Amino acid sequence: MSLGRAVATVGGFTLLSRLVGFARDVVLSAVLGSGAMADAFVVAFKLPNLFRRLFAEGAFSAAFVPLFSRELQDNGRAEALAFARQAHAALLLVLVPFSIVLMVAMPWVVAVLAPGMRAPTFAMAVEFGRITFPYLLFISLASLYGGVLNSIDRFAHVAATPILLNLAMIGTVLGLTPLLPNSGYAASIGVAIGGLLQWLWLLIACARDDVGMTLVRPRWTARVARLVKLATPVAIGGGAQQISTMLDVVWASLLPVGTISALFYADRIAQLPLGVVGIAIGTALLPLLARQLRAGQLESAMANQNRAIEFGLLLSLPAAVALWLLSDPIIRVLFERGRFGPDDTLRTASALAAYVVGLPAFVLIKALTPGFFAREDTRTPLYIAIVAIVVNVALNVFFLYGTSLAQVGVALATSLSGWLNAAMLAIVLWRRDHWIADQRLVSRAWRMLAATAGMGIALWGALVVLDPILAHANTKGVVALFGVCALGMAVYAALGTLLGVVRLAELRFVMRRQAGLRSGDPDEQP
Repeated sequence: MSLGRAVATVGGFTLLSRLVGFARDVVLSAVLGSGAMADAFVVAFKLPNLFRRLFAEGAFSAAFVPLFSRELQDNGRAEALAFARQAHAALLLVLVPFSIVLMVAMPWVVAVLAPGMRAPTFAMAVEFGRITFPYLLFISLASLYGGVLNSIDRFAHVAATPILLNLAMIGTVLGLTPLLPNSGYAASIGVAIGGLLQWLWLLIACARDDVGMTLVRPRWTARVARLVKLATPVAIGGGAQQISTMLDVVWASLLPVGTISALFYADRIAQLPLGVVGIAIGTALLPLLARQLRAGQLESAMANQNRAIEFGLLLSLPAAVALWLLSDPIIRVLFERGRFGPDDTLRTASALAAYVVGLPAFVLIKALTPGFFAREDTRTPLYIAIVAIVVNVALNVFFLYGTSLAQVGVALATSLSGWLNAAMLAIVLWRRDHWIADQRLVSRAWRMLAATAGMGIALWGALVVLDPILAHANTKGVVALFGVCALGMAVYAALGTLLGVVRLAELRFVMRRQAGLRSGDPDEQP
């Protein structure tokens, strides 16, 4: 499968998942609000997600996919599956006792994660955390199955998996809340059920594609040792953004009640383009680069790296500007109902505006890190991530104690440290001659900036005209917001076409070609 088609497949299903996720967040904000109960649930929900993103989707996947691809390339499907089953056994051996220990130690875990949290919020966070934590086991196994399926170019089932979590949470919040002490319990149960459904979904998908993960006895083999060696540094290196996000919870717990949930809702909106673009690119690019580098196709690998960056900038630049300009009406229209009031809107919208400053950077990180992981270099991103995390901590201390930015400072620190991370990754790849920006990428990047600026001017004008309507979270406000979004997309598409940012013939070419696009003249028709 070509890079373009793979990105489109993953991005399309991820977009559907994010839209269902929006519906989930609308339900959560209306039922949980943005107070103590919401803060407790957010902390409980973030705990298994932190370890999922660090160890499963981050470290484990980044280390496993290149090794699995190598086995496929060198030794065939049978040996690759034998390695996958050994990795499956090793993962179970670690995750089961780890999950049990953390569930028992949940009061201490919550105290470390949210040191400023007080009763009764603290007690609720502990109870909710014990309910949600089994999600880690299920989703980590699902991540392994997803790595296997992605490596054999089966992207659709994996990309559709998060939809199940969102549907499970919507169902439990609406269906179980009247039967339980509060809606936080219902949402937490939904997380655990969602993880179970995701695991079963991919387990069945693997069986259908004849790559079933049957249980084997755990054994310490050379391949498992290599997997552990590669995965350990990625647990920090590939999860810099997640570590920064968890640090946000630490800082937010020291601020007034409601700040944690405000940052959560803001981050959810900012994650939409990151999920659709960044994660799609990273997911599709890693197995492709691993195969091409293993086969000695260095020019194709370089070209695909450039096209991945180009795809990322194409959508992340206008998305960042649009979300920054529309942060207030977006939060008002989506969330301002039920227990979520106008003050919550202002607090969340300001955090969203700060988060999207770093959106293009985090998309670039997703496009650049496969250049290291595909070469089985997991240490360099680790060192870069450590620097970014230290800078994030320093910025948070400055913004919280040297300014009055509150939640805006927390989000802005994450964005600025993300830009540092992306810049350092790009510089290292460039100095090693593993990535050189071709003429097409440089030319298209300037044109994208110009098209984005034109779109931003159009959106600003529309906001001035429609401000009285967008100030209300009613039907007219919803229609006006969708109209403004449609205007922004139309203006960007028109300017992009006029400036030659992308051409329909190129899109068709990218969707069908197996190797990377050549890096020739920026205006050359492929």
